[in-house]
Amino acid sequence: MEVNSSNAEIRPQIVYRCKRCRRIVAAQENVVPHEQGDGERSFKWKKRGDSLEIDKKPECSSIFVEPLKWMQAVQEGSVEEKLQCLGCKARLGSFNWAGMQCSCGTWVNPAFQLHKCRIDECSN
Repeated sequence: MEVNSSNAEIRPQIVYRCKRCRRIVAAQENVVPHEQGDGERSFKWKKRGDSLEIDKKPECSSIFVEPLKWMQAVQEGSVEEKLQCLGCKARLGSFNWAGMQCSCGTWVNPAFQLHKCRIDECSN
């Protein structure tokens, strides 16, 4: 549990685990926040698309984290690669030092992306 010294409030820490083997892959403090983009208007193939879709704000399908020790491809010096769980080798996401676009439309640079459908968010 984390204690906030300004008002002595106790709140649980959020951790992210591999859905397959339950190994901890990141903590809330490792998450790199980004501003939500313009959704489908941000993607080239949809720029001339439906006007009905324009006002709909999408939810991000991934989280972006800082580079972590378990990311073997990062440690080996790769520029871009898939990210696999150390425990079960499940594909959790990917990374690219040049950046990548989030499903919400925002460009994140550098990008260490973990797909929400491959990880569980748990209170520790």
